[in-house]
Amino acid sequence: MTRRRASALVVLTLTVAVAACGGNDQEPTLTGVPISGATTLVTEPLVPPVSDIRAGEPIPDDRCAANRAAGTITYLSSFDFAATASIIDVIVADERGYYDDLCLDVELVASFSTANYPLIAANEAQFSSGGSFSEVVDFGGRNEAEFRVMSVEGRTGIDALIVKDGEAETLEGLRGSTIGVKGKITPSVAAMLAEAGLREGTDYSTVLLDGFDPKVHIEVPGIVGFPGYKSNEPLQLEAAGIPFTLFDPSAYDIPGSFGIIYTNATFADLHPSATEDFMRATMRGLADAIDDPAAAAQIAVDLINANGNAMSLSPEGEIARWEVESRLIGGSAALGPLGVPLLDLLEAEVTAYAGIGLFEGEVPDLSSVLDDRLVRNLYASDGTLIWPAV
Repeated sequence: MTRRRASALVVLTLTVAVAACGGNDQEPTLTGVPISGATTLVTEPLVPPVSDIRAGEPIPDDRCAANRAAGTITYLSSFDFAATASIIDVIVADERGYYDDLCLDVELVASFSTANYPLIAANEAQFSSGGSFSEVVDFGGRNEAEFRVMSVEGRTGIDALIVKDGEAETLEGLRGSTIGVKGKITPSVAAMLAEAGLREGTDYSTVLLDGFDPKVHIEVPGIVGFPGYKSNEPLQLEAAGIPFTLFDPSAYDIPGSFGIIYTNATFADLHPSATEDFMRATMRGLADAIDDPAAAAQIAVDLINANGNAMSLSPEGEIARWEVESRLIGGSAALGPLGVPLLDLLEAEVTAYAGIGLFEGEVPDLSSVLDDRLVRNLYASDGTLIWPAV
């Protein structure tokens, strides 16, 4: 039976939070203990294999037993229970009983993306939502945390640069300016500016902003603008009638991703069928959310409100957010089934971001962090999700 609980967007034992992506090089800790000593990648199964799921047939007894033996599987959201990729699919799967159908005991916990990485690394929680593929890879590499990326839902960057109306008509017009950031400048925006010959600290500077309200940020003196997410801040500004200029990295052929679901090597290796079936149920939730965006967003809104709405998210904003993201995700379905990581796109992403200093400037080896087969194998040859009779 799945359960849900709010965590006020923080886990109190953490000594790391936004600093994980805020440029702080201090090693994150969990209850004061440095996270290090990642295990060697396992190439042989640690547990006996169980029967496969076959479309239209009951889930095999041995598989159901193995899934139950995994115990409570904790999923940590990355931004409350917002109607966004890698959260909404889990919410919908939970609401519709898909985890229960596969003999999984799943608990949903509202949290924040940068707070979750140490918990997943330590297997104190088993699945979470990452902002981008590079964000997950960067944290794992800097902290010797052995993550396994299961799915990549958004196959383009979701961030963009919002510039005050009349401040700059071209990227070159941003030279010498100051950009407001929440933690640090987002990778796609930094890569877009670098491609235009603009480097942080040399050609432009950044300054920290307080809070998350773009209507407040657009009025902050001394900054030219700030990064935001195409499914959020621009929509809020448009609804308020505030003019702005949007520089979208995807329009400049900057690769990116969003909506990442990842786990850790310990759980994935000890509970392979539970790992696979958590993703199977989640991908069904994603398909439902894309087929009926309004219904899916309403499920998220109801859950947000039931848990106190700590981030003061509005129903209108969440519905609009998922309308944008569902179009971006659904529009890439021709490249491959929903959620399947596409290696060529992800290699292009990490290569571009290494060029702006992410991963300490070295293109990372993706073989130990990326499992591009697991979700792919959830689909039949005709692209339909393999689902048992329940």
